[in-house]
Amino acid sequence: MSKPGRRTLSAMSVRLLAAFFAATAFLSALSVPPAHADTPELPDRIVAAWKTDHVSVDERLRPTMPAAELTRIRTAVKNAGLPVYVALVPQSPYLSKGGYDLPTLLHARVGEPGVYIVAIATAGSWTVGGTLYRPAGLRGRDLYSVKSEDKERMNLVYDRPAPQIVRTIQQAATAYDGRPLPAVPASDLRPERAGSGPSVTDKADRATFIGMGAGGFLGFVLTLVLGLRRRKGTVKRAKSVAAKPVDVQDVQLRADQKIQEAERALGRLDKRANKTTQQLDRRDDAYRRLDAARTLRADQPDDLLSSAGALVLARQAERVASGAALQPPCFFDPTHNPGTAKVDWADDIEVPACQQCASVVRRGNTPRGLRVPTKSGLFGHDTKQVPYWTLDPEDSPMVATGFGALSDDLPEQLAASRKDGVR
Repeated sequence: MSKPGRRTLSAMSVRLLAAFFAATAFLSALSVPPAHADTPELPDRIVAAWKTDHVSVDERLRPTMPAAELTRIRTAVKNAGLPVYVALVPQSPYLSKGGYDLPTLLHARVGEPGVYIVAIATAGSWTVGGTLYRPAGLRGRDLYSVKSEDKERMNLVYDRPAPQIVRTIQQAATAYDGRPLPAVPASDLRPERAGSGPSVTDKADRATFIGMGAGGFLGFVLTLVLGLRRRKGTVKRAKSVAAKPVDVQDVQLRADQKIQEAERALGRLDKRANKTTQQLDRRDDAYRRLDAARTLRADQPDDLLSSAGALVLARQAERVASGAALQPPCFFDPTHNPGTAKVDWADDIEVPACQQCASVVRRGNTPRGLRVPTKSGLFGHDTKQVPYWTLDPEDSPMVATGFGALSDDLPEQLAASRKDGVR
């Protein structure tokens, strides 16, 4: 009698245990989303948000987005007099990939005319781009032409989204119906542009530099003496004037402006009917360089080497799209005019140079060149400016190719370095 009872008890225990695991699995299935559920792509998320609000703010930006900025943007959208769609998003690998035109993708999904604006937040700055799509048959100006004539666009602050977004809406309204562009508020201009005189910060910096100058004078004299000893007077040296440090922000603005010019040139080329094979090849080459320039500005917006590389690539893209001959950059300073002259450099290597740097080399001197900050000193706490070509070429495609002066494959080098995780 005891054996059947034990078998019955054992069978009941197994059934209870199986029921427990089944219930646990069912509850887990209710609480956990499917493993293979796809997250909607960025354009789809933005368009879904636009169904209730034409100013879409990515959820990752909401905790830090000032309410005053959003209020001002929404007011500009409401008073624009034309449909306006605005998306504020953080920089991401999706946006860093070359070839993506987010306003075009958004317009294709919405299907309505209007101005589509995308503001991308990077480290400490905002990049704003917009495209105006008109109703069929409506005439008017091109948004890019209005932007190019707006002298104040390059002076706007970049640490807040509202100034650039509001100005883009105003530019689109001017292109749409010809209304005049309003003046830019002083609060939207960079401090050095808002007033003509030196600011308090400028005065403090000037006093600091004067104090540093006395201490740095002895170091300068020592460096000069050592340099003259190495030269031993074999070449007569012309008097040199100390060049000003590179204005990184100026290079960034020039690169952004040239990117816009390249986009307009490609837009004109795309509109041509019955393109020849040569024109199609030029278009592909121009897009290859323009995409690389956009990637450099998006991935490392504050880096001098990347900004200079973007300037070179965008300048080349604009020339190629316009049908002009491709020109290499000046090897010594890619922010100079293109390298239209050939000069002998180290170990009988011939490099392209602008006329200014070529004349310096022909006099037996070394051009100052593009100088970038690098760590120095015993513990690496000091910073000094060095010619970019003295850096390790394995760390940067710009250095390895001389910004394309040594080999015209900078876009390919950049793509390879991104895959390898190299700067």
